Amino acid sequence: MELLKLNFQDSFDFKFRKDKDKFFIYDMIRKTYLLLTPEEWVRQHWVHHFMTIKGYSASALITEKKIVLNGLTKRIDLLVTEKTEPKILVECKAPQIKLSEKTFEQTARYNSIIQAEQIILTNGVQHIFATFSENTYHFHQSL
Repeated sequence: MELLKLNFQDSFDFKFRKDKDKFFIYDMIRKTYLLLTPEEWVRQHWVHHFMTIKGYSASALITEKKIVLNGLTKRIDLLVTEKTEPKILVECKAPQIKLSEKTFEQTARYNSIIQAEQIILTNGVQHIFATFSENTYHFHQSL
């Protein structure tokens, strides 16, 4: 299995499993193996980043949370909470997906429901960091 090296300073200790011709990666939040898709590869890097580097507990991280946006059910990729309050919304794309104003707007629409202080739009290679204050997004180099 050849996995794309993503743009993270740290390397993480992932657990993998193979079943027939499919690969799975262990999710420390849901405590189960998930199908290893390009987007899941990116999400698991962020899960490991927040748990092992930033020190968040699994209970502070929420994945695949359902939200309703304009009458449609959507799922957010990863939400970091502090004392149950939304702190950082992370929207993960596959590495081959180019990050653009359009993909950022999708994340901002999700955040209009979530109301996190910070958002991260990432494809694992490129990361866009922004904070929301005074009714506008302010972009940063890193968290």
